[in-house]
Amino acid sequence: MRLFILAALALGACLGTASAQQAGMGCTAQPSAAGTQTLRCGAGLTIVAESGAQFTLLDRDGNGHVDAVELQSKAVFVEAPKKKTGKPFEVITPQAIAAVRGTKWAVDAEGTKTSVFVDTGRVAVRRTTAPGQVVLGPGEGVDVDAASSAPLEVKRWGAPRVAALMARLGR
Repeated sequence: MRLFILAALALGACLGTASAQQAGMGCTAQPSAAGTQTLRCGAGLTIVAESGAQFTLLDRDGNGHVDAVELQSKAVFVEAPKKKTGKPFEVITPQAIAAVRGTKWAVDAEGTKTSVFVDTGRVAVRRTTAPGQVVLGPGEGVDVDAASSAPLEVKRWGAPRVAALMARLGR
């Protein structure tokens, strides 16, 4: 399954937050295409960070493995293998939480907006500040704007928007 979650903040960028933690969480880093960095973590988890992305790897259950990414700026692409038990892997931004089991996805945070796109598979997306969620399927996306309290609206994304994000992630 492929999932792209886009979350972007207009903050300064550095990958130092994640790099300092990766060894303690079973991740190894390697340079990738287009200036991105790939983190390969235990249990088949792969995180590709856009050049300058600012994020933190989280181990919320204390088992020594990454189970979430807190994204402050730019974009990440995540390949999370299917889990049989426990909480789904999440990407958390200031505006949204996107949760999934066994899929590939990307997150891009910009200003006060988080955008989520699914290539294949399904992803649940909700605001960090309000109840309710939407479930996205293949080709669908949602923009979560902090300034709006309107219900989340699922839309089909056009090829140019998807291609622009994937290019930033070296895909």
